[in-house]
Amino acid sequence: MGLEPIVDEILKKGKEESERILKEAEREANEILEKAENDAAKLRREKEEAVRIEVEQLKKQEISSAHLQVKRAMLNARQSLLEEVQRNVAEQIREMPLEKNEKILRALIEKHAEPGSKIYSNEKDREIVEKLLKEISGCSYGGNIQCIGGVVIENSDGSVQYDYTYDTLLKDLSERSLKQISDILSG
Repeated sequence: MGLEPIVDEILKKGKEESERILKEAEREANEILEKAENDAAKLRREKEEAVRIEVEQLKKQEISSAHLQVKRAMLNARQSLLEEVQRNVAEQIREMPLEKNEKILRALIEKHAEPGSKIYSNEKDREIVEKLLKEISGCSYGGNIQCIGGVVIENSDGSVQYDYTYDTLLKDLSERSLKQISDILSG
């Protein structure tokens, strides 16, 4: 009978040791699990932050791109409107009453022509210019040019030409007024 208590004692100590090992393993497993959960939560937060930052960057890019597209569309619309205004003004110049056209041509010639100058005009205004030149001595008709109206005045030796065509005057006025017109259009 002497062996049984020894065996029981060994079994008891083995059982206690096994319970202690199991508890230690469970504690280590819980620590590992908790660390893994913490690492996973940290990684998830980092990923969410990275995604949030990327979304913000994409959002800024899209907004910037949309602003650029709107600005480009507005500039194109303004440009179209300016071109339309210029076409309308050119058409109004073409349809200007003869008396008014003659008055403007007279003022241009009288102010800028010198004796010996040659005056050029479009075919439509040729009669008016030749009539005016008969009244203004010392100038001659130089020929026809392609324009909507106005005159080109060439000095007596042909070295200098002054372009007072309505086309050029309109272009100069448009360029000088572009900023003001753009400000008006942008409200």
